[in-house]
Amino acid sequence: MDSEHRLVRAALAVVSCTLALAASVGPAAGQLCDPRKTREEAGPGEVFAAYGVEGTFVVLNTGSHTCTSFNPTRAATRFLPASTFKIFNTMVALDEGSIPDAETVLKWDGVDRGSSAWNRDQNMRTAFRASTVWFYQELARRTGEERMRKWLERERYGNADPSGGIDRFWLDGGLRISANEQIDFLYRLYRGELDFSARAQNIANDILTWERSDEYVLKGKTGWTEYDGRQLGWLVGYVERSGNIWIYAMNFESRDPAFPMVRAREAILRQLLDRLHVLPSPVAR
Repeated sequence: MDSEHRLVRAALAVVSCTLALAASVGPAAGQLCDPRKTREEAGPGEVFAAYGVEGTFVVLNTGSHTCTSFNPTRAATRFLPASTFKIFNTMVALDEGSIPDAETVLKWDGVDRGSSAWNRDQNMRTAFRASTVWFYQELARRTGEERMRKWLERERYGNADPSGGIDRFWLDGGLRISANEQIDFLYRLYRGELDFSARAQNIANDILTWERSDEYVLKGKTGWTEYDGRQLGWLVGYVERSGNIWIYAMNFESRDPAFPMVRAREAILRQLLDRLHVLPSPVAR
């Protein structure tokens, strides 16, 4: 999937733990996966434990309108969204004219950021899939803090706080969102119920596509940041299968500085989706 690589670690190493996280518990009232109405599932704990991480996993079955959650306290806790914010940033940039479409190319500035996938000219589709930070930082700068704040507050995205720099606030600034809130946001995106234009929502839905087979479509976006010696990983999205939609949000953290985030994040997600029979079992690779 995307490749945040070790350059994310280098970029964030200078950030203090106070700025980087300061997690807070988000509101439960009115959420689709309100903990009071969510079935707790213990099985995912075995998967997280096998990788030595602490995490949460939430799935909304849109057909039965039921939620399944592991570690509901963590699911209600807000964390930096990291690169999962690219979903939101995509739609803001399109509707504010910060970029005209998903095909327009931005020129690479020639700065080596340690990733061949990043060190080249990009359009929105390639930048989203490679999780190219510089591309989305440029879009945010073009949008500006005032217009970005307007969209964050209008869509009630987490705590809607863009403090800490217009090109940093989702990486190590003030923005926080919980797994439960990610579910709400993705549900509204899937249904086209956000205040963004239909065009922007359709493009975001399209570039979320990660894997497609005859049996299912898997959509997702990763995130990865660090704080206080911990690695925080995200994977959010949804699965279309057999006429139904399952919306998922996963985050976890590791204290191991050498933790293989890119490889482990995908492996953990697939095992969790398999355990809940969301993907065909066994998962074909």
